[in-house]
Amino acid sequence: MVKIGNLELGDFPLLLAPMEDVSDPPFRAVCKANGADLMYTEFIAAEGLIRHADKSVQKLDIYDYERPIGIQIFGAEIESMRQAAAIAEEANPELIDINYGCPVKKVACKGAGAGILLDIPKMQTMTAEIVKRVNKPVTVKTRLGWDHDTIKIIEVAQRLQDAGIQALTIHGRTRQQMYKGEADWSWIEEVKSHPSIHIPIFGNGDIDSPQKAVDYWKRYGVDGVMIGRAAIGYPWIFREIKHYNATGELLPPPTLQERMATVKEHLRFSVEWKGEKQGIYEMRPHFTNYFKGLQNFKPYRIRLVTSESYDELLVILEEIANEFSNAYSFA
Repeated sequence: MVKIGNLELGDFPLLLAPMEDVSDPPFRAVCKANGADLMYTEFIAAEGLIRHADKSVQKLDIYDYERPIGIQIFGAEIESMRQAAAIAEEANPELIDINYGCPVKKVACKGAGAGILLDIPKMQTMTAEIVKRVNKPVTVKTRLGWDHDTIKIIEVAQRLQDAGIQALTIHGRTRQQMYKGEADWSWIEEVKSHPSIHIPIFGNGDIDSPQKAVDYWKRYGVDGVMIGRAAIGYPWIFREIKHYNATGELLPPPTLQERMATVKEHLRFSVEWKGEKQGIYEMRPHFTNYFKGLQNFKPYRIRLVTSESYDELLVILEEIANEFSNAYSFA
């Protein structure tokens, strides 16, 4: 049984990655319905939280059906992160997660996200201060290092554990790699197997199929896997991994009817949560992914990503359901 503090996650927990402009409540809802065991909010700027910026505060929205959930924060200033952690704790998540992995220039080059990998002592100090400030378990997501020449992930894991975190997720790339190249899970394995490490270690990077999820879990000895991009437009990956682990067999892919029902639910919640204009805008990349591989779909895709009306989108979705009800295939 994998545990973070007193939170029990089962023997092979599947985590939904915190993804900016993706991991909002509507998306988390469809992932939870399909078997995600632990989810995280989009990362929230500490400076935005302590200044009560509307966009940052809205990201604190969590719902009982999606528990257990962690609120993820990022920032470069220790005092701001302490205050932000306390504000996040008031939203009553199961845990507080610190982002030490975001590679985006505007974050990392200001010393936040993966940028703090260039100052490991500060990372340890910041983490310890956050642990002292809150009562919830604190976890961290990070990368292997800033670049290939500065990989010190074993030291990082030891220092973070000493600072009091209760679980660590490692993305198997450096900041320099961004999202290119293959994730190197051998480093994650080294951390997990190191005799000084006793907290749960979760692996992240390139998990895009049930076979790979189960294989990497067993091969590298991690406590669970975190899934990010592979879940966008395909929340069924969680149930498929669980079925494959239990039976050794692959589930058939979701039917068009299943996809349609999920898209409509996702769209409804998005509009309900963000308002029609913003909710529709944020659904646009999801439309493309939900129907990825559907033959001769381009005209419908264009209509989906240009429509500005909720009612019109429902009409288009019905047209898609009728058009492809008999003969369709996903490449």
